[in-house]
Amino acid sequence: MFIVVGLIIAFVLVAVFSNRATRQCRWREYKSGADSHWHCVHCGAETTGAQGTPPKRCLRPDDA
Repeated sequence: MFIVVGLIIAFVLVAVFSNRATRQCRWREYKSGADSHWHCVHCGAETTGAQGTPPKRCLRPDDA
């Protein structure tokens, strides 16, 4: 019984605290030197940034 309640609470917490701006973004990192090239496989957005740190918001083009 406690496991079921714990799972329900965990699911609700994840839903509440997830970042909705990047919920569907799936960033892939391509390392090159000190920076990385990031590509979202969901919407096709591309950007550069620090290694190991994906973008915090969706960079989807306006026409997508």
